[in-house]
Parts: sequence; C-alpha cells; structure tokens
Amino acid sequence: MKISNITSEMPASAIRKLIPFSDAAKAEGVKVYHLNIGAPDIKSPDCAMKKVIDECTGMHHLSYTNSAGFMELRQGLVEKYYKKIGINIEVPELLVEVAGSEGFASAMRIACDAGDEIIVIEPFYTNYQTFAFLYGITLKTIKTDIREGFRIPDISEFEKVLTPKTRAVLLCNPCNPSGKLFSKEEMLAIGEFCRKHDLFLISDEVYREFCYTDEPHFCALNIPGCEQNVILVDSVSKRYNLCGSRIGCIISHNKDVMAAAMKLAQARLCPPVLGQYAAIGALDTPDSYFEETKQEYIKRRNVCIEMLNKMEGVYTPMPMGAFYTVAELPVDDAEKFAKWMLTDFRLDGETAFVTPAASFFRTPGVGTNKARIAYVLEVPQLKRAMEVLEAGLKAYPGRTI
Repeated sequence: MKISNITSEMPASAIRKLIPFSDAAKAEGVKVYHLNIGAPDIKSPDCAMKKVIDECTGMHHLSYTNSAGFMELRQGLVEKYYKKIGINIEVPELLVEVAGSEGFASAMRIACDAGDEIIVIEPFYTNYQTFAFLYGITLKTIKTDIREGFRIPDISEFEKVLTPKTRAVLLCNPCNPSGKLFSKEEMLAIGEFCRKHDLFLISDEVYREFCYTDEPHFCALNIPGCEQNVILVDSVSKRYNLCGSRIGCIISHNKDVMAAAMKLAQARLCPPVLGQYAAIGALDTPDSYFEETKQEYIKRRNVCIEMLNKMEGVYTPMPMGAFYTVAELPVDDAEKFAKWMLTDFRLDGETAFVTPAASFFRTPGVGTNKARIAYVLEVPQLKRAMEVLEAGLKAYPGRTI
C-alpha cells in the first residue's frame, strides 16, 4: 500500500531526525552531550508540580476540558501574567493551545489558504516550514547575515518580496535558532508594514523571558495601530521549564481570528489536562525564579560563545535572547558532520549532538555549513561538550580548513 504524497514528501525535523543515531550511540555506552534541542535542565517551579499532584490526588478519571482550556488558566494568564508585564488583553482574546506549536500552526491556517504566502525572516524556526508545506503555504524569505548578527534589513527588503498572495509576516522574538532579539524600532517598522498592506503579523514570543539586553522585550501586541493585525503565540514550555506539559496559547484582539481559532480548537477537542494544571500552578512562580534562570542562561551563553569563537574556523555572533546560537563551522556539510559525530566520533567515550541548520533557511546553500547549538547544559557539562565538539571538528574528514 502507498502512503500519501504529502507525508512522504514532508520534511523530517532537523532537530529530531538524527535522534536514532544518538540513541544508538547511547546503547553502546557513549555519553552524548545534547546541544541539539531546547530542552532546559532547570528545575520546574515547585508550585507547578504541586498543583498537578494536588489535582490528581483522589482523581478517578481525566475528563475533557473546554476546547479553549480551563477558565482558571485563561483568567490566570490574563491577570497574573500578561497584565503584569504590560500586555492588556481580555479572557475572550486568549485560547489555550497544545503548546506554541499548535499556536503558530493555527495562526498560519487562519491567515492563509493553500497557495498564499507568508514572509519569514531567515533563519527561522524550522517547523514553520513544516506546517507551511502541509498547508500549501509558500514562505518568502528576508535574508539576514550571520556576520552582522542577523540584523534585520531595511523594510524596503520586505516590500521587494510582497505579492498579491502575501497574507502575513511570521517572526520569532527572541529568535529560535539565532538568538536575535528584535528591537522596539524593528517591531514598529514591521508592524507598520503589516498595517499598510493589511497583513497579519504572527509573533511567536515563547522566549520572551530570555532577553539579555538592557532594552526590555517589546511585544507585538503593543504596536500602535496593529491591534487587528497581530496574532500572538506563546507557551509555558520555556518560561517555566515545562516543555512536556505541551501548553501554549494564541492571543488576538481580532474577533474573527479568535472565532476561527476556536473552530480549530474544537476539532482537536481540548488541550492536555495535566499540562493545564501545571500551567495554572506555574502562575504563582515568584519573580526570583525568572531572574535566577536568566542569570544562569547568561553564564551558559557566555561560556558557549567564547569557546565556540576560540575554535579554529568557527564563528558565531553573540545572541541577545532565547538560548540558542547559530554557528558557522569549517565543514563541508553540517548534517553529515552532525551524523558523523554520533556514529563515528568518540572522545574518551563521549560525543556531542548538534542540529544542522540548513532547514532553518530557505535560501539554497546558506545553512549547509552552519549548526544550531542550544546552550541548555550546566556550565561544567557545557564546557566539556564544547571540548568534545572542538575535537570532533579537528578530526572530521570533511573539514574545509
């Protein structure tokens, strides 16, 4: 029997497709340093875990919730989180999603029909490309340069890729994979472009708490005049180190957008119940937790960037947000290198796992010698992972310098 063309041609996850090779290495007793995935090792807030335990004590079954999520969670997000950080929304303008992934997938479906186009800033989160493929959407890219710290070009570059089929701009701020943090001025310019051309602005802000500049994060919902254009995507995964809870949300002042989001939500019935309990509990997390987490990531970032740039032939800019960096490597093909590290290279029984960056780009050839590196390990392990990576780069048969 033959499977569908769309699933056979669907691109595999750049972040996860090499995991079988990692699993095989581990089965041989090899220690693998995971620099490939944004899975923080920082402890989740006690209040999140306690809420799940309390709710499950004496529970006899798990029921559906409202498709929009628990009202307690929606109200809590609005009052305890968003209004606290200067994002003024009402409960009907927020719907709980199955993580940020469903949030941006829903936003793309709401903004576009098959054959339509979305402008993205390259590099971009690879799963945008996956859902664009599934929905028949074309991504049009705005190119940035690693040597310029992925600086956003003048808005005239956005005008050049605009066509009658353009329906939205999609961005991640701070950016996965580059760590680029969009300034207020950049966000205002992009917002004005969207307002001028009647486009949606889909803003994926799941890394909002991880900003390493004196300038605070500027939310797309606060762009004047774009109240009806913006679709905000968020998640508790990174903020509270609750990746496995699979809870996020989609937010918009646009009533038509939220009505459409509800239709999509009803089709998948409801978000994960236990994850919602964890998210409700997490809303009581003290501010000190976020500051301590941020300072820990600054330490990890500084170690990672310094050690990478000391490696011969390697270059990476200083990321100002999230917990990733894109590094240019002296290799013929980063995917071949990443696989080789898992299958062939060992340093005292250890190896390192990086994510090849080609699928974070659409411009042919641009990402083939680049890798995304997640600095989510504790500093001693991160230092050792960098040493293993450097040794692997020196030994790799396809090294270019």
